[in-house]
Amino acid sequence: MGWVKDGSTKLGSHRVVPFLLGAALPTVLLFLLASDRVGEHLSSSVSGWSNGATPGPAPASHDQHEVERFPGLADLLPKVATEDRTVIITSVNEAWARPGSLLDIYLESFKNGENTSHLLDHLLVVALDPAGFRRCVAMHPNCYLLEVTVANLTSATRFMSKQYLELVWTKLELQQRVLELGYNFLFTDADMIVLRNPFRRIPVYADMSVSSDDFSAARAHPLDNPLNTGLYYVKATSRGVRMLRYWRAARPRFPGAHDQTVFANIKRELVAKLGVTIEPLDTVYFGGFCEYHDDLSSACTMHADCCIGVDNKVHDLRDIAADWKRYRGMAPEERKRVGGNMTWTAPARCRRSVNWRKPVHP
Repeated sequence: MGWVKDGSTKLGSHRVVPFLLGAALPTVLLFLLASDRVGEHLSSSVSGWSNGATPGPAPASHDQHEVERFPGLADLLPKVATEDRTVIITSVNEAWARPGSLLDIYLESFKNGENTSHLLDHLLVVALDPAGFRRCVAMHPNCYLLEVTVANLTSATRFMSKQYLELVWTKLELQQRVLELGYNFLFTDADMIVLRNPFRRIPVYADMSVSSDDFSAARAHPLDNPLNTGLYYVKATSRGVRMLRYWRAARPRFPGAHDQTVFANIKRELVAKLGVTIEPLDTVYFGGFCEYHDDLSSACTMHADCCIGVDNKVHDLRDIAADWKRYRGMAPEERKRVGGNMTWTAPARCRRSVNWRKPVHP
């Protein structure tokens, strides 16, 4: 896979605001739960941090070729990451980054959410073409240009097209490098609205937490839930690195498949062979147009999945954003009085685009 980088990254000066994976969980606990962090040097850095020292950078990979494929990334991540070395990542091309398109809606949602505006300091937007990068720089201080030359990603990419597949597999390679540098990441697609701090609903014990298209806690095994890789959190452990390497290496076994399909086929292999812990996320908190709950008091994110077409995604996400604005504008007493009767505006255009008829949970 060819990678081109023009050497430019753009960072604004900002303060690093720590946040917790849980309501009041000390960051030290995260490292105790992830004792197999990548590299012996990183483990010693964590030990020093627990005594009040600032964690040092993770050791660079000995694979010089891998390092050169991501110039500037190792210098960029410490400026974006939280104090517990976590980065939020999304990716866009020109079509998704155009004025009024998905990137605008995505960034605006952080500003309008509950306890979410500070998370923008820790969001890295990966642009896959120069036009997307220029638009990102105009909107957000933390942008990284990762130009993909083997396919044209500057137009609206159709689902399962060659360009779409290149985009999703490109995403994984960058994420693997982030883990190798010793940073946890939360990846979200940019066709999403962030309503509340998602880290408060992500379990700390799992190597990977991933959203679902159809969640039920009653299923015999958690992995029986159909998983959606539009949102997933991965800890920077040796297991996490091995998992992404295994995931990428499995691509030739499933020709023409995107990353989510391949992941669905190998998720049990990841558990059995690598010892990875994978936790599906409840759609009560991490909903999408495939399945969501009419519970505005609990929702953390809303994803425009089960949808084809940028215009359809933009239209239906704007309806959701308007619903959320009305809810946020209510006084606490009014929320209690009418909140239970509020419902999300049905994503009709998106569901028509894929002929989706699954009922919405109450």
